[in-house]
Amino acid sequence: MISTLRECTLFALTALAAGVLASCGHADKVQAKAPGEFSAGEVSVGVVKVQRKSLGRTLTVSSELVPFQEIDVYAKESGYVKQLNVDYGSRVKKDQVLATLEIPELQLQVKEDEAAIRNATAQIPHAQDELNRTQAQHNVLQLQFERLDSVSKSKPGLVAQQEVDDAQGRALSSAAQVEASKSNLQSAQSQLEAAQAKRDRDQVLFDYSKITAPFAGVVTQRFANLGSLMQAGTSSSTQAMPLVRLSEDDLFRLVIPVPESYVKYIHLGDVVSVNVPSLNRTFPGKVARFSVDVREDTRTMHTEVDVLNPGRVLVPGLYAEATLTLERKDDAIAVLLQAVDQESGHAAVDVVDPSGRIDRRPIALGIQTANEAEVISGLQEGESVVVSDRSGLKAGQPVQAKIIDLMQYRSTEEPR
Repeated sequence: MISTLRECTLFALTALAAGVLASCGHADKVQAKAPGEFSAGEVSVGVVKVQRKSLGRTLTVSSELVPFQEIDVYAKESGYVKQLNVDYGSRVKKDQVLATLEIPELQLQVKEDEAAIRNATAQIPHAQDELNRTQAQHNVLQLQFERLDSVSKSKPGLVAQQEVDDAQGRALSSAAQVEASKSNLQSAQSQLEAAQAKRDRDQVLFDYSKITAPFAGVVTQRFANLGSLMQAGTSSSTQAMPLVRLSEDDLFRLVIPVPESYVKYIHLGDVVSVNVPSLNRTFPGKVARFSVDVREDTRTMHTEVDVLNPGRVLVPGLYAEATLTLERKDDAIAVLLQAVDQESGHAAVDVVDPSGRIDRRPIALGIQTANEAEVISGLQEGESVVVSDRSGLKAGQPVQAKIIDLMQYRSTEEPR
């Protein structure tokens, strides 16, 4: 029994001595690689260097692409489709004729108006001739009166006063006829203007027999065929049927609901990246307009992004993701968020100082992305920040700092 105990004690001492020798040998090897870097008993920690980089916060919102303009094209006047120039998928230019209606009543009305204009035009020369005749007659009678009146005044008794009064009466009567002729001439001119105005109105209505495109786009729906009766779109007593549906396809709107907390970051002209997963392509866009109010039911602001479609690869209804840059800071001191501890609303990091000891450092943060944050104060470029497990570290504790590479995933913040 005593012999066995001695053998166990000897074995333990031998193992302890071997462990010490092995430990000393390992320390010698480490010191040979990096003399003075650390001593036995230090904790190894992973660190990254503080760097300057560009940081930005983004917001990604999903929505559906809609045409910048989309309307149903109606007829202004009732008529039958005489000619149809477009169909599904037809691309049209502004003011291009889409269809022609047959409206015989308006065509006859225009002819009647033309006849009325010719009649009114013919009345004007007659009225002008009558005015010239009465004016000439008045001039003669007025001259006779003035002569007799002059003689009567210069040589009293030579001309009877009755004769002077008769001459004056004839001059006044002719003056009244001149005024009447002027009125007749003005009436004839007014009748001509009225006839021309009526003709212009009826001509405008008749021109509506040609249904034109109000803007350039593509026909996405056709509702009428040749011979179809098109009711006037302005009539409220009938259910008018549109001719076609026209969509503007060289420019699209992307309507996105911006959450209330992000409204302050939205500005007109902000650049937006529009990704269309079904096409595997990204298109540039910009914030073109927003409602400047927050809806009570959704707590979001109606915002529209304009997306150009020069190659016409976009079509209405495609699902798209709009990424807006909310904040951006260039040349900012950045730190990984996994290195930051939040304590009672205050941020702090563990820094390995030049002597290899832990320095508990309070910091102030600015812009925060999914993985990193801007450091406004508390850190300098090039300092080593601990990113590994920090639960057992204490301020002033000596550590072994090992620079590590962390896989960072770039992601965008999405409202939940």
